[in-house]
Amino acid sequence: MANPKYKRVLLKLSGEAFMGKRDHGIDPEFTTWLAREIAKAHKGGAQIAVVVGGGNIFRGTSAEENGLERTVGDYIGMLATIMNSLALQAALEKENQPTRVLSALEIKDVCEPYIRRRAVRHLEKGRVVIFAGGTGNPFFTTDSAAALRALETECEIILKATQVDGVYDKDPKKHADANKFSNLTFAEAIASKDIEIMDNSALSLAMDNKIPIIVFDLAKEGNIEKAVEGVKLGTLIS
Repeated sequence: MANPKYKRVLLKLSGEAFMGKRDHGIDPEFTTWLAREIAKAHKGGAQIAVVVGGGNIFRGTSAEENGLERTVGDYIGMLATIMNSLALQAALEKENQPTRVLSALEIKDVCEPYIRRRAVRHLEKGRVVIFAGGTGNPFFTTDSAAALRALETECEIILKATQVDGVYDKDPKKHADANKFSNLTFAEAIASKDIEIMDNSALSLAMDNKIPIIVFDLAKEGNIEKAVEGVKLGTLIS
């Protein structure tokens, strides 16, 4: 892949992706595989930024249901994203892929603070850049962080890697008759109560700034590379 369709992309990974075959925490075997997939896509010439969730370690919203103040829960969730980011960085560097973690929460001993120009410079120098700590603010999801960072660093597209191969009209794991969309408009994705692929504030931000989103299956080998190449897969929201 000498000429990828997209020169700079934002890959959004859920925290759950890091569990691999486990039911909690970080699966080192899966993280190694994931790093290989990202490094493979990067070798094709695309600049890759990554935003990771933290749901495999901690979920602020579910903590709130159990009596923990939402703000505190969200900050703990942001710390969980930093843990995932460091694990992914270590795995990428094992694959000889230079990587930098830039965090919205400053923890100078383990990662750099997020500075937009620094992030862009790292991308231009051929490093994978992982944005940790969400937006740095409570009440915003890592989906919103993905849309925000994609816009700030002028990415051409958001690649939303999930556990299903696109967007369906209902949960395909629960309903055999679920229908997959090959294309969706932002307005349709926002209006439908059955589509829960990204939260509405993230979708609105992407819609207002005309940045498309591809939703695809992360677990299939070569899919990140294909998405960067512009091969049609999953669901395109535009």
